[in-house]
This record gives sequence, C-alpha cells and structure tokens, in this order.
Amino acid sequence: MTRSVDRRTFLRATAAAAAGASYASLGNLRVAAAEAPKRSTPTAEKIGWPVACQLYTFRRFCFYEALEMIAKLGVAHVEPCFFLGLDKARPELKTGESLSALLRKEMKQRMADYGISMPNYYAGIDADQSAAAKAFEFAKEMGARTIVAEPPAEAFDMVEKLCDQYQINLAVHNHPQSPSSHYWNPDSVMAACQGRGKRIGACCDTGHWVRSGLNPIECLKKMEGRIITFHLKDVAEWGKPEARDVPLGTGRADYSAVLKELKRQGFQGVMSLEYEHDSPKLLEEVAQCLAFVEKTAGELV
Repeated sequence: MTRSVDRRTFLRATAAAAAGASYASLGNLRVAAAEAPKRSTPTAEKIGWPVACQLYTFRRFCFYEALEMIAKLGVAHVEPCFFLGLDKARPELKTGESLSALLRKEMKQRMADYGISMPNYYAGIDADQSAAAKAFEFAKEMGARTIVAEPPAEAFDMVEKLCDQYQINLAVHNHPQSPSSHYWNPDSVMAACQGRGKRIGACCDTGHWVRSGLNPIECLKKMEGRIITFHLKDVAEWGKPEARDVPLGTGRADYSAVLKELKRQGFQGVMSLEYEHDSPKLLEEVAQCLAFVEKTAGELV
C-alpha cells in the first residue's frame, strides 16, 4: 500500500473512475451467494495462518465487487481499507467508520453472503481520540480483532486504552523508507511497542522492507514476539521504493525463508495478501501467491 499522502492523491485522482470501473476483463466471476468455494489455503489455516486479501489489491474495484473475486479465489477473510469504496453505484461510500448503522449491516450481510469474515481493518488512526474511538467501534461491530494503522507517537497512550476497552489489537504497519514513513525500520516499530501490553504490536510488510533495502529475515527476528499480523508481499527489486510487486517466491524477499522464520517463531495470526501491482492478470497472479503460501505451508507442517 502506498503512503498516506499517496492514498489521498489516489482518492482525488480515481474517485470518478471508481464509479465506472468494470471487471469484465477479469473473466466470469459470478459466484452464487450460497456457494461455498473450495478454500485455497487449508494447510496454512491448520498452521494457524488464516489468509486474507488486503482490499488494496482490488483498489480498482469497489468492496462489493472485490468480495466476489476474493470468494472466487477461495479466500475466507478480507482486510478492508478506510479510504476505498464500498459500492460502485454509490462512490461516495467508503469501507469504514463513516458508514451509517444501516450500511454497516448491509456490508456485514454482503460478507456473510460469500462466507467471508473481516479479522483485520486498515484504519487511519491519528491523535484524535474521538475519531480513533469511532474506528475501534466500527472494527468491533464488524468482527475485527486487529486494527492495522500507523498512529503518531503521541497517540499510543490513547490507542492502548482503546485496545483494552474494545479488546482489539493495534498492529503498526510499515511503509517504504521516506520522510513521511515513521515505521519503515523495525527499530521504530519496536520502540513504539516498548513497555506496551500484548495488544500493541506489528503488521509486518515484507515487500516494503525490501523496497527500503532491509533484509526481511533480519527484520522478523528483531520483531519476534511482537508480530500480530502480516502483509504478504514480494517485490522485484531491492532498495527501490517504486519496485513493483511480483508473485510470492519470485522476488527479492526470499519468501520460503520468510514463512520458515514465521513458523520457527510460532507465529499464529492473519496473513493478508496485498498485491499492489494492478496487473492485467491480477486474479491469476493473486492465485499464484495463494498457491505458494499453501505449498510452503505443506512443506513446513
């Protein structure tokens, strides 16, 4: 996922296009609501790695369209983003705490129709306590156990109290190194977690570590014991913030070793697949990523 400033640019630049987006080019994806597609990562689930799709993967589409694709891929979980659209017919609606009670009920029903749950929520948490509380309230209502965010340092006391109040984790996410990215280095994330309870931890994005010129295995070892959730991502080039995503296992993150290290640590938590490259073969490449996770999980059992 791009940095916060880029997300705002993304929203302005694509609001009109989102309303008319079509996924006809991705093939016939109609999935009956009552249909239960075969799950693509059952072995990973047995290890304790429920696999989700991060909604940014399908940012060209609205949430309701994305649910259909995610179900077709055999994935049972989703991690929505607060700044992405809910429904193509109503482009002003975003998948977050701004939704009314009626629309939240509608959103939950759409997920239930496809047998998809929402264990994580990517939120825009800052130092505004009232706004942060609304994000936690939304996450709780939707069944999420973890909020993924990048709060400023001064917000952590407030956020930790909300974590305890709502019984929801806060996982600090890392973007690539830049002047606006406070948590690109694991040392910064660990400093933010220092002295905090077990509900404060990390959402590790391996692709962004590679973009920042960091070794994912060394980063994971630094963060042992604080990893709450994970963004599955591999990229083509080392040390380049603009490096494009590639299917897991084909890039520079050494993904077999990444998953092996997580297994060594005894990590059990949601793994959200985030594929940022808006490929013309998007579903095919996402499916390739899922197959890699399942194959590697089978080798690690």
